[in-house]
Amino acid sequence: MPEETVVAAPNADTSPPLIWVLADQRQGTANQCLGVADAIGGHYEIKTIRHSALSGLPNLFLGGSLAGLQGALRDHIRPPWPDLVISGGRRCAPIARYIKRQSGLAGPCPSFLAHIMHPGPGAGAAGFDLIAVPRHDRAGMAGNLFPVTGAPHRVNGDALAAARKEWQERFDGFARPLVGLLLGGATRRKPFPAAMAADLGARVGKLTSAAGGSLVITTSPRTGEAADHVAAAAAGAGAKPQLVHQWSRHGDNPYLGILALADILVVTGDSVSMCTEASATAKPVYIYAPSGFVVPKHARFQADLFAKGYARPLSDNFETWEHPPLNPSEEIAAEIRRRMAANKR
Repeated sequence: MPEETVVAAPNADTSPPLIWVLADQRQGTANQCLGVADAIGGHYEIKTIRHSALSGLPNLFLGGSLAGLQGALRDHIRPPWPDLVISGGRRCAPIARYIKRQSGLAGPCPSFLAHIMHPGPGAGAAGFDLIAVPRHDRAGMAGNLFPVTGAPHRVNGDALAAARKEWQERFDGFARPLVGLLLGGATRRKPFPAAMAADLGARVGKLTSAAGGSLVITTSPRTGEAADHVAAAAAGAGAKPQLVHQWSRHGDNPYLGILALADILVVTGDSVSMCTEASATAKPVYIYAPSGFVVPKHARFQADLFAKGYARPLSDNFETWEHPPLNPSEEIAAEIRRRMAANKR
């Protein structure tokens, strides 16, 4: 999590808007907010959020307050108040509401609140100016809800170009097509058993071998021993992986390099973020989600990707096609700009 802030320009009528990003301690949530801030462009301040024990209380009790924020960080939430706050998740909602209330007391234009993911019942959702929700969540039809396909992210053209430059030399010796396998894992409600992992490895290994290509694998924090079963089965099917990256908070992670340099991407369907980020490239994306592996809302998300041509179910053949990059961060940023401009009229 970034600890330093990017200082924005002074807040004045002729200056760019002052933007705060409430960067939750959950990296996945923070990255969604940062992806939207990146898409808006310009400078923004990162307000690092560390939650106190009180953050576990229902938001109905916390209201618009800093009670769920660790005491040492409360001093960072002070004037000048921002024009725009980008927050995400349930536990940042009270902090965002506090900022809007204080900014409204200080001047005629309270901060515009853009929230990623629904803050949940009792969280004062009506007080947010925009709530970006995954379409597959079926969150409702309130006027401040803005549905998008997938999850906002930071996988844009600049990020992919930088990753291509960083990893090109290390991937140059691998036979083409280069198949990138992005592994998630078990979730709270759905396991990823060894037999399923071996099935995935065997299928991808067979397809890679038939294409005369190479296989590279990267994992997530939830993958665990499943990576070993996938790799062994792929090798048994004729495509010993050239790289198996075991997830760690430290060291080089080839994830962006694989997105940038692979010719074909295969993703496990348990992760909305990985499926969305793979679809942010214009490459063929195949999703592995056998019966019983994903919850219904994830199945709805995948059906949306299939219908729009971003991805296809993993089958017995690799085909190539192109599609526009999927970038919900850009969609959300454009809607924020539109609504903020309308508020000024």
